[in-house]
Amino acid sequence: MDKNNSTSEEKLEAAVQELAVLIDKSRLREYVNLMSSTKRLIYANFIAGVARGFGVTVGVAVVAAIVVYVLKGFVDLPLIGSIIAKLIDIIEANR
Repeated sequence: MDKNNSTSEEKLEAAVQELAVLIDKSRLREYVNLMSSTKRLIYANFIAGVARGFGVTVGVAVVAAIVVYVLKGFVDLPLIGSIIAKLIDIIEANR
């Protein structure tokens, strides 16, 4: 009976140790510290928002440049060439 109790304690200790390692790997302590510090949370979210805004701005600029480049190739088409030329003039006037 004593040996059974000993192996149960060893299994429990191993499980607790494994749980401690998993919690440490999940960086739960850092998350709790971040959630408890309002200033750090606001700062982290502000930086994340600035990064997202910058990424969206750069992405839109690249896509717009590609669209204008492609539209310039369609200017010579007979039916829609004049419309595309006007559209390109409007885009370049507002740059």
